[in-house]
Amino acid sequence: MIDLDNITQMVQTAGRNITKRVIVCAGTGCVANGSLKVFKSLVDTARKLGIDAHVKLKEETKGSFFSKSGCQGFCQNGPLINILPTGILYTKVKVDDVKEILEKSIKNDELIDRLCYHVGGKICKGQAEIPFYQKQYRMVLKQCGVIDPENIKEYISDGGYIAARKACTEMTDEEICNVVLASGLRGRGGAGFLTGKKWDLSRKQTSSKKYMICNGDEGDPGAFMDRSVMEGNPHSIIEGLIIAAKATGADEGYIYVRTEYAFAVDRMRKAVKDATDIGILGDNIFGSTHNFRLHVMEGAGAFVCGEETALIASIEGKRGMPSPKPPFPSQSGLWGKPTTINNVETLATIPIIINYGADSFRKIGTETSPGTKIFALTGNVENTGLIEVPLGTTLRHIIFDIAGGVTDEKDEIKEDNFKAVQIGGPSGGCLTKEHLDLSLDFDSLKKVGAMVGSGGLVVMSKDNCMVNVSKFFMQFMQNESCGKCVLCREGTRQMFLMLEDITEGRADENTILLLEKLAKAVQIGSLCGLGKTAPNPILSTLKYFRQEYDAHVREKKCPAGECAKLLSYRITDKCVGCTVCATKCPVKAISGERGCQHKIDTTKCIKCGICGALCKFSAVARG
Repeated sequence: MIDLDNITQMVQTAGRNITKRVIVCAGTGCVANGSLKVFKSLVDTARKLGIDAHVKLKEETKGSFFSKSGCQGFCQNGPLINILPTGILYTKVKVDDVKEILEKSIKNDELIDRLCYHVGGKICKGQAEIPFYQKQYRMVLKQCGVIDPENIKEYISDGGYIAARKACTEMTDEEICNVVLASGLRGRGGAGFLTGKKWDLSRKQTSSKKYMICNGDEGDPGAFMDRSVMEGNPHSIIEGLIIAAKATGADEGYIYVRTEYAFAVDRMRKAVKDATDIGILGDNIFGSTHNFRLHVMEGAGAFVCGEETALIASIEGKRGMPSPKPPFPSQSGLWGKPTTINNVETLATIPIIINYGADSFRKIGTETSPGTKIFALTGNVENTGLIEVPLGTTLRHIIFDIAGGVTDEKDEIKEDNFKAVQIGGPSGGCLTKEHLDLSLDFDSLKKVGAMVGSGGLVVMSKDNCMVNVSKFFMQFMQNESCGKCVLCREGTRQMFLMLEDITEGRADENTILLLEKLAKAVQIGSLCGLGKTAPNPILSTLKYFRQEYDAHVREKKCPAGECAKLLSYRITDKCVGCTVCATKCPVKAISGERGCQHKIDTTKCIKCGICGALCKFSAVARG
């Protein structure tokens, strides 16, 4: 039987002789920017400089320990290096910086100012001084970015699998369900259904075979919350699955991961193998009567497979298409057996609840939406990345305190740059200035026609066209529709074509009326959640930005200056007659003598914008 306490003692003993721990972010974002090359260079250069550099932690290990982590969250500034115990965080690190880091910061504890994050002219030494980290409440993400996701013993040494052991050896299935229900935990995948209630429905089903499924099929544009948890702390998900399986009576489970998430797939597979090899997964877990086996399956890359019945069909080897409910998966799911499906973040939260209790969990968040929520913060903000805040936090706090403010096309930060936030992915809705102080929780968002969703937050500035934003999301939804029901299959296509007409100047006022009518019909009549929520971006932007739609149709103008077919270009008196624009214009629409102000023939202009992009004197105006 696995001895968690003995493993913990061994790892902690080995760690006592480590003088420095250098943690390189190996989340997808930092890897794309070269963090693995930085890691290799750190180890190789350290050894050349005579520094005791170790990549494996053993009892006899002394000196500096170099390890990789999952996403550290501060994605805008990667690759990131965190140095412990000094608490130094270096940003945008390159291979050329490695030798200086080793000689100054590892050998002599010196701070390299140019590699630190700066805010308001102040140098921030590490996470403790950076507002992006200071103003979060990292609970599920606490270990992400710190522990090595491929080292099960390190997870165990930091309290890992204690909750699973407790659930398997000290609690009944009903007691586990009651604790989770008392915690008020709501599904973090989008619907917000009470997790404890879902488990109890499965628990009460009579069957000799039950299944657990972790839904890691994250497909929203701009969303990477689940990916980061799978990459950074895969064992927290496995532990949550073990507890859920004990509560529901399941003895087999699947972790369904998007095939595009290469690191997440690899790390989840290694975590499952390691947990199986060490005896945490398998028969008689922790000496109990509970048996549980896990499989990792790659999804086919279809957004609709995030819907639970489509996901089940995909695991069964069928085309991923949703089925009518009832029966619900808890009654008849995978291969006709009772099946419980939870999202990645939901499962990673479970060990925290079991370890610290329902009352402790309820102290965070709101009365009806307890706990924290992870958001993927993207768009026109100073600092994009992965954040975790208590449910009930306001948009103002996230955008201006954590993200550092809204940027415009000139990268200037001003409060009046803010225009809207798309929340909840393509199925969500837009929030505006009037919602900056709205509590971000399941119930408050529902009241204003939006949703928490999986946790994507796309911030838009005054330079973004809201009609164009709707068109982007509608094109995505149309491409991802499985085609099973007519309203979704044809409705999403027709809505996209109408939005295309609006942004390209072919629409009239009847187009807007028909668009709104069709959006409501698709919302009511579609079979699954994808179709029912597909019109949300249109309906919310029509509600809050109707004037932009009207300007496109009545005046044939895009107020944000983003829709190319509605733009017109002219050369102002700033022109010095350098002839660069005339030379590069692909249709020869620009004329003028050298040294004199040039002109654009609007009948020839194809509105490609190359003249404005090349002009060094900002002499090309568009409108």
